Amino acid sequence: MTTTVPLRPREDTALPARLARSAAERGAGAQMRTDEFAGWLARRAEAHRFSVERIPFDRLRGWSFEEGTGNLVHDSGRFFTVEGLHAEVDEGPVRQWRQPIIKQPEVGILGIVAKEFDGVLHFLMQAKMEPGNRNLLQLSPTVQATRSNYTGVHRGSPVKYIDHFVSPGRGRVLADVLQSEHGSWFFRKSNRNMLVEAAGDVPVDPDFCWLTLGQIGELLRRDNVVNMDARTVLACAPAGRDGRGALHSDTELLSWFTAERSRHEVRAERVPLDRVDGWRRDEWAIRHEAGRYFEVVAVSVEAGNREVTGWTQPLFEPVGLGVTAFLTRRIGGVPHVLVHARVEGGFLDTVELGPTVQYTPDNYAHLAGADRPAFLDRVLRARPESVLYEAVHSEEGGRFLNAESRYLVVSDDDGDEGGAVTGAGDGTAPPPGYRWVSVDQLNALVRHGHYVNVQARTLLACFNTGAVEL
Repeated sequence: MTTTVPLRPREDTALPARLARSAAERGAGAQMRTDEFAGWLARRAEAHRFSVERIPFDRLRGWSFEEGTGNLVHDSGRFFTVEGLHAEVDEGPVRQWRQPIIKQPEVGILGIVAKEFDGVLHFLMQAKMEPGNRNLLQLSPTVQATRSNYTGVHRGSPVKYIDHFVSPGRGRVLADVLQSEHGSWFFRKSNRNMLVEAAGDVPVDPDFCWLTLGQIGELLRRDNVVNMDARTVLACAPAGRDGRGALHSDTELLSWFTAERSRHEVRAERVPLDRVDGWRRDEWAIRHEAGRYFEVVAVSVEAGNREVTGWTQPLFEPVGLGVTAFLTRRIGGVPHVLVHARVEGGFLDTVELGPTVQYTPDNYAHLAGADRPAFLDRVLRARPESVLYEAVHSEEGGRFLNAESRYLVVSDDDGDEGGAVTGAGDGTAPPPGYRWVSVDQLNALVRHGHYVNVQARTLLACFNTGAVEL
């Protein structure tokens, strides 16, 4: 039996062109001129009181170390817990380790409202304070909220604009995908990344502003302006579809990725925090005995424009500045990046595609030769003329304190077609676990949850907004 109902197109073929038009608009036709942004952000900082004070653990309100496990938990049983992780992997110089990790089972919403003005898509961005940001106030999505936040567990003010993402009929969904958070610090954490084009007028709160993709791209060239949650949502914008080929077909690429997921043996299990060997707790922090990796600390926060204006909480503070980079090359005239099928203990599904390099160099200073991370020294020693993009960006400021990475895109066009300069500089094909992927293919892969990790999504956001010109 044939049912006579109208069929709809499977995708909006006009949307990539609309996004490209927005990425090309740098200010002349925008709701706010880009050169006005710094003054606007400064005024928003002056309009509210913000402070973050590091405190000893015994001054945490509503948090305590659980008897019997040592886990750091909230009295409500909500929000998140700091527990232990025992991980075993089948490759690399370190095959097993224990560490503290954040367990936050709730799926939050990271959402940006879009609206067209004078034929150009604009995006409603928020000046949001997060306690872990070095400069506190950064540009965030329209909505950045855990389920506890937007369902009122924190007993604070309602989350502004949340109805655009949880109430049917408030707009047209442009992107909606579950994406992972940092696999080294979160245990199987996901957030819902959404872009919604609003139906009807959208009143603008003083802490919000409309910007084009091109303007956001300009701001992504500045240190610590656009926060991590905004970057991951912008990476999910359905850009691309240039119709050109790639070094590997989509089927070949997916087959390689599936094989990478299948070949790795990863065992990651939560353990009590007080059974995490090699870590020591005092009144101010939980630290690794070698002084590497990160510390668990506590802070007291005041934030005048948040749903709750004062609270205390634990944060993870990394030791050292991270380096995150894509090597890029034009292959057959098409921009490609070298992705790494990364294993991280907190991933939901063993492996996700990360940048070529994603390390904190200080954590590997004691290693030499083959034990050094692949391509790290290639990036650290890159000639200035080969660096196509460089900026320092904060990681998740709601859970991490002063967590910053130096993000780079480095040209590798001096190598052979389809190969990569290896650590030995011999121009051979990429080592196992690495593959050249076109930027268009990466845009297609990010439409799937848990395919592309959060660090690679930051750099993809830079491609999508025009911050990087390949």
